[in-house]
Amino acid sequence: MPSPPTPSPRSRSKPKGFSIGPANLPDGTYRRKVQKIKSTLIHNAKVKKSYARLRAQELSSAPKSYIPEDAEPATSTAPHPDRQALLDAPAPPAELAPGSRERRKPRLYAREEAEARAREAERLVRRARWVEAERQRAERGEERERFRRAMARARRGGRNGQRKLGRESQVLLERVRRVVGGV
Repeated sequence: MPSPPTPSPRSRSKPKGFSIGPANLPDGTYRRKVQKIKSTLIHNAKVKKSYARLRAQELSSAPKSYIPEDAEPATSTAPHPDRQALLDAPAPPAELAPGSRERRKPRLYAREEAEARAREAERLVRRARWVEAERQRAERGEERERFRRAMARARRGGRNGQRKLGRESQVLLERVRRVVGGV
């Protein structure tokens, strides 16, 4: 029995085309997006290919300039005379003109830094106010406590059990002075 014919390397060719995205997409938005991407890729490849063809054509049709081998190159490594004169001249002083402003590197986050400084100053002011209010609150509490103790001492009976009116009047007089306005 004859063996099956082996395919020659020429008869077996590569499959043409390429795939983009998954092969099992249902028809819909994603499938159309994949098809659009593929068509864009194909179009761009064709444009590049035609551009390369035109460029090769232009280069091949352009006249070639003949440069004799014994001719010396037109370019030299020496600087231009004007440039050499500038290099040889003494450097001008680095002082700025009186009206010009020096170009400084812009400070990044300058506005944020200013806002942070303002917030910090505000925080310090609030803290100082709070400390002052706390001190006054404590002072008023101590004064109330002193007044309460003085009144308790004045109301406590003497040897005969009666209230000490002299002590009580002094405490009440101090209270009236404070209410009236420190007269």
